[in-house]
Amino acid sequence: MENEHTGSRRNHWTFLTNHARVLIAIARDPGARLRDIAADCGLTERTVQAIVTDLETDGYLTRTRDGRRNRYAIAPGARFRHPAEAGREIAGLLAYLSGPPTAPPATESADGVPDGGALPLP
Repeated sequence: MENEHTGSRRNHWTFLTNHARVLIAIARDPGARLRDIAADCGLTERTVQAIVTDLETDGYLTRTRDGRRNRYAIAPGARFRHPAEAGREIAGLLAYLSGPPTAPPATESADGVPDGGALPLP
């Protein structure tokens, strides 16, 4: 019998919660529409709306009207909720995950040629 720790369900876990994904999407684009956040996070608009409400209610972000759109601001000094990370601010994680992806560092083979066989330009 399959349970939550065996079988196909075990291969679908991720490191970040949906709340974290939505907060990261807002950190990347504070003027993003809920529709766009939902598409980026693979969630429904209704789920994203509920998550934004949770985050706003708990003081992680504020929402202001900007014409016909909402603009979000992440609260400075907001801290993780789980006791394992208690006292740590979320700003560092958001900065790391909302920035541009970084390429892995280049490595060289034993002969000094970067992996991939290309020689560096002078």
